[in-house]
Amino acid sequence: MALSHWGFIYTAAGSAVGGEGSVVNTGKCRTVLVGVEKPEEAIEVARRLVGEGVQLIELCGGFGPVWAGRIIEAIDGAVPVGTVGYGPEAVDQVHAIFS
Repeated sequence: MALSHWGFIYTAAGSAVGGEGSVVNTGKCRTVLVGVEKPEEAIEVARRLVGEGVQLIELCGGFGPVWAGRIIEAIDGAVPVGTVGYGPEAVDQVHAIFS
């Protein structure tokens, strides 16, 4: 089975409560991008995305293994959940952005 529908949840200041999404549809793959103000808001967003049929969820910007685990638990492991990671060469730059 090819990837044809996935979700990307990210934290961004000023995001609408409950997550406001944008869709990129190439005709072969539908990507739903959803911004949340706080990581805890991603739980309901993830449930919604699973209900909409996403095949996997990626998390970015303030999510780590703890939040990934909470989201996996909240969706009962329905789809794979991963987090965006940066190598050691980017640690200082990423820290500067989120400080």
